[in-house]
Amino acid sequence: GKKRTMASRDVGGASAVLEEVSRGFLLSDSSVEASVRGNPYSIRTWFAYLEYKRRASLVERRFLYERALLCVPRSYKLWRAYLGELEGSVVSSRWVRSGRSAAVKRTYERCLIHLNKMPRLWIEYLRVLRRRREVTATREGFDRAFRALPLSQHALLWPDFLAHAVDLGEPHGSAAYGRYVSFDPNGREAFADYLFSIKGGGRKLREAIALLAACVEDPSFTSPSGRSNRRSWTRLCDECAKHPEEAASVLDVDAVIRSGLARFTDEVGSLWCKLADFYVRSGRFEEARDVYEEAASTVVTVRDFGVVFDKYAKFEESVLAAKMRLAVEDEDEEEDVDLRLARLEDLLERRPALLSSVVLRQNPHNVHEWLLRAQLFEETAPAKVVETYSDAVKTVDPAKATGGRPSALWLALAKFYADRGTFEANSRVVLQEAVKQPFTAVDDLTAVYCWWIEREVKAGHYDRALAVARNALHASLLSNSNSNSSSVRRPPKAASAKRPAKKQRTESSSSSTTVQERAASRSTKLWGLYLDLEESLGTTSQCEAAYDKAMDLKVATPQMVLNYAATLREREYFEKSFAVFERGVALFAPAFVPELWLAYARSFAERFEGTKVERAREIFEEALARCDESPNKGGASSSSRKKAPGYVAPADKAAFYLDYAKFEERHGLARRAVAVYERAARNLGTLEAWLLYAKKVERAYGAATSRRVFEEALPTLTSDDARAVCVKFAKVEAALGEVDRARAVYAHGSQFAEPSRHPDYWDLWKEFEVAHGNEDTFRDMLRIKRSVQTALNVAQHFVAATQADLATAPGGNVAPDDDERDDASLPPPEEEEKKGVVPGGIAALEREAASREEKAAGEEQLDAGASQPRAAAPRDPNEIDIDDDDDDVGEGDIRRDDDAD
Repeated sequence: GKKRTMASRDVGGASAVLEEVSRGFLLSDSSVEASVRGNPYSIRTWFAYLEYKRRASLVERRFLYERALLCVPRSYKLWRAYLGELEGSVVSSRWVRSGRSAAVKRTYERCLIHLNKMPRLWIEYLRVLRRRREVTATREGFDRAFRALPLSQHALLWPDFLAHAVDLGEPHGSAAYGRYVSFDPNGREAFADYLFSIKGGGRKLREAIALLAACVEDPSFTSPSGRSNRRSWTRLCDECAKHPEEAASVLDVDAVIRSGLARFTDEVGSLWCKLADFYVRSGRFEEARDVYEEAASTVVTVRDFGVVFDKYAKFEESVLAAKMRLAVEDEDEEEDVDLRLARLEDLLERRPALLSSVVLRQNPHNVHEWLLRAQLFEETAPAKVVETYSDAVKTVDPAKATGGRPSALWLALAKFYADRGTFEANSRVVLQEAVKQPFTAVDDLTAVYCWWIEREVKAGHYDRALAVARNALHASLLSNSNSNSSSVRRPPKAASAKRPAKKQRTESSSSSTTVQERAASRSTKLWGLYLDLEESLGTTSQCEAAYDKAMDLKVATPQMVLNYAATLREREYFEKSFAVFERGVALFAPAFVPELWLAYARSFAERFEGTKVERAREIFEEALARCDESPNKGGASSSSRKKAPGYVAPADKAAFYLDYAKFEERHGLARRAVAVYERAARNLGTLEAWLLYAKKVERAYGAATSRRVFEEALPTLTSDDARAVCVKFAKVEAALGEVDRARAVYAHGSQFAEPSRHPDYWDLWKEFEVAHGNEDTFRDMLRIKRSVQTALNVAQHFVAATQADLATAPGGNVAPDDDERDDASLPPPEEEEKKGVVPGGIAALEREAASREEKAAGEEQLDAGASQPRAAAPRDPNEIDIDDDDDDVGEGDIRRDDDAD
């Protein structure tokens, strides 16, 4: 009945408005009016009419809207446009009492009669009421909207409804949020935020904390604001810490925060601080201190420890400051001040130890951290050091140890006792336990035994040191060797050698063998120490047995073999020492050990000198044969050859050849010595080897015979070495008086000497010509010098020009012609010089040097037949014209042949 009454009233009002407008002005534009009258139910026609009247007054446009809505009263578009124009006509500062705002309100009410299922119209209508500050009408309007709209669209009304209730204040806000929570349980978070924001006292805070706790504990809860569960939990902890009394009356705060410690491991430090803050605000300081201590002893990250320790220190400082303020008024508080100060100092002193505990909780098998922790107590608490090392050796698993070797912990504890004078009482006990540990690496057990043995030697307990070494290497295994110590055994047959090394390593490191057994059969360091002790303290038979056992187990190194042979030689067991050398070189086959062979050959030569020459030659020959088989040559790089097994350095090869040659010189034949030097020069291919060979040939057969050596050396050497050989060769020829041969050698060597880079070579040739030549030979030397320089310059210029043409050509690639292909295939001048070849006119230089005698003969014929006419010889276009002005020296510096005579 009420709706029908309002509808009849609105229709009557609309008719009155139409009559008033029709009396006020005449309708024009008959064409548009006719289209509207012809089709009054078309929304498009009415909007066209409104667009035509867009510049008309508000009264005229209202008239048109009212006419249109009388025809189509349920048009959402017309009502939205009409209401929008009406709202825009209201002055913003006069919404409360303006008549236009009242007209807007009435128009919305008329609209909602026809369109009461449109949530947008209800929202705008309610906002109009809120702007008019009609509280009761607004509340009734929200109730009407909730009743009119379906439940699925209520979520569109709640934000405005809650904002309206919050504006009204309490108790309207709480009541509105209570209704909202009954509609949407996820609104508990917003309700709790509202209660925290109004600061309504204890009851409101308790209700807010309970709501927030319910949100956190509900697994199906989803925050409408997108807040994560961790942030909600942190918020709950913060509020519990800020309001301890209200939180304690609703929740078990300690249990709530501790459950968060297990759930959010990355926020452990801050959660511990919030729990302690809860107790501090509650006035329970001792419980807060217990919480801080528990936190410092349980956190597992350095970041969390830093957060907790800083809060703990600030807490102690604040308590101390409060006690000091009370002590000013009450003298009885001074003792408590001293106690608080001592607590703060103790906390700061314990920080390194607490931090070390954090690191060890992260990885209890960190050897390095255990050692650092023990160092913290060395000066202040020795008992704590022992306790730390004891905990370390019990905690660290050798298979999981990091940051160092597990044996370092045992050795550190033993050293700690030894430094305090209790080596015999405590260190030995520690070491006896250490050698029984199941270490995973042989080096751990080796380190323990070696430190123990060295400490016994340092203390003067030599017999005990030897006993420890024998026990480490299982003296029972040496019993068979002691019975046969007088005879040196040859290396075993190849029965075990057929088995691959990889398989042997796999078997030795299998789970069936203990680390003690592997140390006895693989530890070179431990065997070396034991052999030194046997050599110094044991008998000859025991020493031989120990060395033989080491060689049987194949743990002997070349140095051990050398020591074994030296020991036997010192004790005048020469044949046994030679047998040791033989066994040693066979032990390391197929690898070549030059130290063993060199020591073997020298020892044999020194012992027998010239009495057993043939046997000594066999040793040297076998060593040289093994040298020649080493991978020193071939296409592989130098680094790969050095890494190859059996590689022999050139210096070691040279030592073999030199010793062999010297032996032949002292005890053999000069012919054989020269033959050894020849082999050395050809196999080594170095400048020093060739010069030494030439020197020995000159001494044995004369200087003239050394020519063959120089001629053979030149093609095999590099340009630098060939240039040095040419200088030496020329000096030999000059000493023999063969001036022309010396000059030819200098001419041959000129191809290896660029004048700008090797002026010393040309200075030597110049001195030679000044001393032995004449003006013509000096001019020939200058001509050759310029020819060499010109050839090098032309080659370099050609290479540079070719590269420039290729760089500037389109696309960067130019197809060379035949000549360019030939020149481009040549190596650079620097490489040719290194190889002993100079581009250009080197062949012409050699021809010129070879035909120098023919030129001299031609000059004599010219002098003899000067009166006879001769046809002019054709001029060579490539001939270099050398004038007197171009000479580098004057005629006074040249010795002529006739002056020399």
